[in-house]
Amino acid sequence: MTELNEFLASETNPQIAKIFSAIEKASFIVSKEVGYQGLGDDILGAKGSENSTGDQQQKLDVYADGVLERALRNSGVVAGWASEESDHFVSFEGNEDAAYVVVIDPLDGSSNIDVNVSIGTIFGIYERVSSRREKVMAQDFLQPGRRQVAAGYVLYSVSTQLVLSTGHGVHVFTLEPWKRSYHRILDHVKTPADGKVYSINEVNFDDFNPRLQRFVQYCRDKKNENGKRRYTGRYIGSLVADFHRNLLKGGVYVYPSTGEAPSGKLRLVYECNPMAYLIEQAGGYATDGEKNILDLQPTELHQKSPLYLGSKVMMDEVMKA
Repeated sequence: MTELNEFLASETNPQIAKIFSAIEKASFIVSKEVGYQGLGDDILGAKGSENSTGDQQQKLDVYADGVLERALRNSGVVAGWASEESDHFVSFEGNEDAAYVVVIDPLDGSSNIDVNVSIGTIFGIYERVSSRREKVMAQDFLQPGRRQVAAGYVLYSVSTQLVLSTGHGVHVFTLEPWKRSYHRILDHVKTPADGKVYSINEVNFDDFNPRLQRFVQYCRDKKNENGKRRYTGRYIGSLVADFHRNLLKGGVYVYPSTGEAPSGKLRLVYECNPMAYLIEQAGGYATDGEKNILDLQPTELHQKSPLYLGSKVMMDEVMKA
């Protein structure tokens, strides 16, 4: 099996490879801490603070944020980063010559931490548009998702897996803890063109717009040739976990706008864009219900967006609705 550093040596340039190497080292540390589940240092539970968009921060949110920031800063090839856990982007002093910036959700699905449900780290990498030798600017992070040069996520679950794309397909790696390195297990992953799973929080059904209600009801009622249900609902509540299952098995994930959250709840920069990049590389696509996610122009770091993404056939069905 090919190790991550070997794979990247032939897949991308040395700077991008160093960024992934930093994420590899940091995710090993986070994975180990996640695996302790309360043993040793007390980092379970809520921290008692909120992030910039009002979400309750968990202790492990803050821990992962610090570990990943230090790793990327010390890589020497990242000029700055923007984290979902911080109000503002950060310019890495001493790295002004670096060509790249990183946007990141350090710990997606953190509300699941204390009940031992899968969580993850989501990230996107952009080539900066500001002048080198100067501090990064907001415009470096507010680029359409299609300009990402790489994206990926780490899934902390039964095993720790890194899923990535540098623009040449999607590849899956599993962490070998005793070697502290990732090994490729799946190459050029293609999500099935069709699927059987629709992932949506049906608790909010009454708050969906009528068109989306019709699609959900269609999924509930549709039968196959044997008279059994054609589709099945599966919703974990962790974007990384729901996405990973649908990527491999086929399906559609929907986090729509609702009356309570008219712009949706997911962050365009930190969550929607990296996942949209990955699903498109795997043969599917993603929209906000109208436009392709990757073509949207972000106007603020913590901008929210509805998200529809998945297998092409099911996406076509939900878009028709």
